Amino acid sequence: MQLAAAQLANHLQKGVRPLYTLHGDEPLLQQEAADAIRAAARAQGYTERTVHTVAGAHFDWSAVLAAGSSLSLFADKQIVEVRIPSGKPGKDGSAALQQLADSAAGNDSTLTLVLLPRLDKQTKSGAWFTALDGAGATVQIDSIERAALPQWIAQRLAAQGQRVMPGEEGQRALAFFADRVEGNLLAAHQEISKLALLYPAGELSVEQIEAAVLNVARYDVFKLSEAVLGGQRARVQRMLDGLQAEGEAEVLVHYALAEDIRALKRVKDAVGEGRPLPMALREQRVWGLRERLFERVLPRLTDMQLANLLHAAHQVDGIVKGLKHPGWPQEPWPALHRLAQSLCGACGGAAR
Repeated sequence: MQLAAAQLANHLQKGVRPLYTLHGDEPLLQQEAADAIRAAARAQGYTERTVHTVAGAHFDWSAVLAAGSSLSLFADKQIVEVRIPSGKPGKDGSAALQQLADSAAGNDSTLTLVLLPRLDKQTKSGAWFTALDGAGATVQIDSIERAALPQWIAQRLAAQGQRVMPGEEGQRALAFFADRVEGNLLAAHQEISKLALLYPAGELSVEQIEAAVLNVARYDVFKLSEAVLGGQRARVQRMLDGLQAEGEAEVLVHYALAEDIRALKRVKDAVGEGRPLPMALREQRVWGLRERLFERVLPRLTDMQLANLLHAAHQVDGIVKGLKHPGWPQEPWPALHRLAQSLCGACGGAAR
């Protein structure tokens, strides 16, 4: 049974199931979901807990299976927690997880909690994950996208009795907060908690938030693609500055930008040859949010613009590798800034 993360609290109020699988790439939200399951289990008498972290190809799965089938002298119910940081249990682990799933049915003395990172489509269609999903409740923990971050912050503030000012000023405060914590949800949680310590319940001013919230944003080079294609010039500038400060490799940043330009050119050419846009996007492995962004920006891009951007990407590739090109900055990061803003402008970006 698949559950949305937002449904978990209501689900747990009705009682716990013998098997839960949490998977996702947001540590804070996964930790909170796991804490909620543990708390609900403790309230129903699951007083003992063992934790098994799968590390290496020679992990002893027999210990996990034995824990699930035995009880302590001091507890009638127990939680068996299996953490698989790699998301790859291996052949023995696959068999063991399927055995755990089979034994979960009707087992009211052991609650098994499996914690996994973000999984790809192929892994989620594998036998061991299918068995876990069929025998218990599976919760996918998605990250909070930048567009949803201000609302998430507002909800967290409300939970501790605080709120921003109404209207435009409050939205400006939330946008400032989101810019400071983007890509680092654990630090965002800490900054929100800090506001509860610094200020009483009630309304927070822009000045209070600006004075208290540290710049703890962490940027993902592949999120840069979404910002560029979305035409978010100011965000692109912040992300590039942040990636440079964090020591990200220039070649990886260039790859992300150049790959978008190449994909846009290939899709544009395919559509020009009469291929339907959905088919052209699938052939270039463009899907999800990136697919929607491509659909929005492709009608705005001319063949000449894409040819110029492709040539610019080739020149910046040389700069990143130590070559010089007339008319371009001599250092990699300024050249990457120029390439990113050129693509952002072609995609219809405004300064925001």
